[in-house]
Amino acid sequence: MEQASRLLISVALLSFAVSANSQANPQSKTLIINGKSGDATTVQINGRTYVDLETLARIANGSVGFHGSQITLTLPESGGTQAETATTDQPAPATGLSHNFMIAGIETLAEMREWGTSMAYAIQNSYGVTDSWAADFREKAASSLRQASASASTDDDRSALDLLTNEFNNVRAWSDELVEAKKRMDTAKYSTSPNALRDEPLSQKIINCGHFLGTMLGSAQFKDDPSCH
Repeated sequence: MEQASRLLISVALLSFAVSANSQANPQSKTLIINGKSGDATTVQINGRTYVDLETLARIANGSVGFHGSQITLTLPESGGTQAETATTDQPAPATGLSHNFMIAGIETLAEMREWGTSMAYAIQNSYGVTDSWAADFREKAASSLRQASASASTDDDRSALDLLTNEFNNVRAWSDELVEAKKRMDTAKYSTSPNALRDEPLSQKIINCGHFLGTMLGSAQFKDDPSCH
């Protein structure tokens, strides 16, 4: 847990729709945690590098939960590959969220968050946004969602999958709206106010549902919330 504490000190959570900042230029890098590697979007602000906590949890096969003003990051012990494999090979519990589904769900959330963050940053900074560019992010998230669907083995998994699917559909609708707005050259309002995009109803719905899903997956118990419907 000492290692997890050091990571908590050095890693900060990015918001779903980042505000315009000339120093915040997202870059895709390979992040290695306890010998496990994965792609992660990072930004540099005032000389410090930040990465999304849900991406961190996905790569480390951990979980992250949000409880009011508290964020809980749980990472497996280093060198625990055999223990993790034994857990994975165990039969799925009759109730609650299965281990495999929780990991796949966290990865799906991370992909959707990266999709949304990249779209928001590009729109707010008047970068080129095209159908094909957005489709790359959409397909990565869709692939993760398919993996989550294949991993669902309990009734709670399947109920949680419905909420994940609703979140994916909302992010896709939001992304499509931004692409169309860019085509109409109707995105100036987002660059003049850093909160204009974040404060829109669909953006708020996506942000609230994303936070709820992160907390639910971290708790290993299915719960429901209006923001995900």
